[in-house]
Amino acid sequence: METQAVEQATGLMASINGLAEFIQSGGVFMWVIVIIWAFGIAISLERFSKLFFKLDVDGASFMNELQRYILSNDIQGAIRVCSGSVAALPRVLKSGLKRSTQQPEQIQNAIDATALEVIPKVELRLNYLQLVANISTLFGLLGTIQGLIQSFGAVAAADPAQKAELLAQGISKAMNTTFLGLLAAISIMMLHTFLSSKSEKIINEIDEFSVKLLDMLGTKKAED
Repeated sequence: METQAVEQATGLMASINGLAEFIQSGGVFMWVIVIIWAFGIAISLERFSKLFFKLDVDGASFMNELQRYILSNDIQGAIRVCSGSVAALPRVLKSGLKRSTQQPEQIQNAIDATALEVIPKVELRLNYLQLVANISTLFGLLGTIQGLIQSFGAVAAADPAQKAELLAQGISKAMNTTFLGLLAAISIMMLHTFLSSKSEKIINEIDEFSVKLLDMLGTKKAED
């Protein structure tokens, strides 16, 4: 058991050392890409926690629950249900319910005002992920060019016996930077697409169920 633990620790240390050598061999632009990549991942984690655990709610189920209160003429009960959630959709619908006794235009104005306040919080910092992906790619390209320039410059002034080794080192440096830049860009682009889809889902539900709430309140008022 102890031998297995030692082997695992040794393998982990070897992996860490290999990663450190890989980054160091790529030069200064490798560290720039790593920092930018970490920034993008930090934003993604923050947005994931907000969009999936705070701002989102099952719109259809939530609207069905509100409908039961509204049809039974218990507007205050519907407001209490909305107050029990910090998600985006309940906040918007709550503003409309508070004006349920007023004209449809006033209800719509209240919903629109709250939506204008909530939607930017749903889309917050997602555009930074596009920037991170683009910059990672460009720094990877810049590192590639730098590596090739250094490689050919060293080969031109080197001893014939060392030319092959210097050329290989320069090309390795260039390819490492390209690899890391593309890896960072691809992963951040995937996260951006995933989070943007969730953001669009939340915003579309706000639009859809706001209209349904207006129609429901108008129908209820007409029946009364």
